[in-house]
Amino acid sequence: MSSSITVNKTPQFLSEAVFDHFLEDHKGLPEWLVRQKGKSWSEYLDLPAPTRKMESWRFANVKGLSIEGFRLANPISEQNAKFLIDQTKSIQHTSGKLVFGNDDLLAEESISPELKNKGVIFEPLQKAFSNHSELLEEFFMAQESALGSEKFTTLHTALNRNGTLLFVPENVEIELPIISHYWAQDSHSAVFPHTLVIARDNSKVTFLDVYRSAEADAAQLACGVSTLYAGPGAQVEYHYVQNWNESSLSFNRLTTIAQRDANIQAYGLNLGSKHARNEGHTILDGKGSNAELFSLTVAHANQEIDQRTLQSHNAPHARSNLLFKTALQDESKTIFSGLIKVAEKAQLTDAYQTNRNLLLSPTAEANSLPGLEILANDVRCSHGATTGQIGKNELFYLLSRGISNPAAETLLVFGFFEEVLERIANEELAEFHRERIHRKFDSA
Repeated sequence: MSSSITVNKTPQFLSEAVFDHFLEDHKGLPEWLVRQKGKSWSEYLDLPAPTRKMESWRFANVKGLSIEGFRLANPISEQNAKFLIDQTKSIQHTSGKLVFGNDDLLAEESISPELKNKGVIFEPLQKAFSNHSELLEEFFMAQESALGSEKFTTLHTALNRNGTLLFVPENVEIELPIISHYWAQDSHSAVFPHTLVIARDNSKVTFLDVYRSAEADAAQLACGVSTLYAGPGAQVEYHYVQNWNESSLSFNRLTTIAQRDANIQAYGLNLGSKHARNEGHTILDGKGSNAELFSLTVAHANQEIDQRTLQSHNAPHARSNLLFKTALQDESKTIFSGLIKVAEKAQLTDAYQTNRNLLLSPTAEANSLPGLEILANDVRCSHGATTGQIGKNELFYLLSRGISNPAAETLLVFGFFEEVLERIANEELAEFHRERIHRKFDSA
């Protein structure tokens, strides 16, 4: 277990004094990173808070976005750390695993000596900032936010101190998934998870991020960033499971960058948070690149799940396909706002965007804003959104065979979701997603 870092324990952490204290506690950081953090902190202070007047926050309940009162998370005790580590063993067949709690490394299952000899790097960022400073200077937080959460992204950059670096060299294929688990513990704790995956030419890797809370009802703030770089011919499959507790506020930015003939598949599962804001920017920079983007969301009670996406086609002969599905219970609310943007030089683009919402309650609310911005003249692009309820005939069929109404609804939702789940090649990962969805319905 890594050594713990003492942090400021005052209840308010958004102050100049606390940021200065943070830098004082991390004197070993590279100079480029200290400069980056200082610049980001200044930008955070200058940027306005979200308002309903901003198009990028349309439909969102911005009153629920206040982060006042949260503090930098304190270290987790050894006894609690052991308990959290024990909860991360659902997937048995992996190539490596990191477990973080309140931004400290709790446990590490290293990659094999064979992969290390091939040049694969799998390390916590706290170590990588020293061991691989030049690599991180090129890639760490190199992409600007483009979808509205700039204020929270700069906060992440300023206060992040740990996370995951995975570097896969050219022509290296990693057969089994690599996993990072991020835990938050204690009321009003703030965590800043970060994942950076760099897959060089013709490499192949599958990666899973899992976000969870140690307590069921402790209000927490999670402000995370994940970035995937797929070099020419690389194949990257990425999964994330957002399962913070339902008293928490979470922000996450996912940036995927695909070079020539690269192939990226990204799967998201949104279950937790009282209010979750997910932003996904897919950048197709290489000719012949391909990105498939999937998301499944189950919301109940008064949860609000807000997803904003941008598919940027900057090269010809590239393809992207987005399919986001949501199932809403009670008085929950979801927002989807997506844009396909095709540059003038990106001829022969093939791009699709679909959002489908299943309302399980008359008081649930689904908002969809798909869009296109096309500057090229030889493309195939489409977008669409549907919102509806469970079919009465299908529900009656199950009820007439003695299945209870909640169980029948669950079965029909799984049928609705299976279009995405059946695409996951690794059956253990697919079952991991299914089990999390079952638990969400069981808790309703």
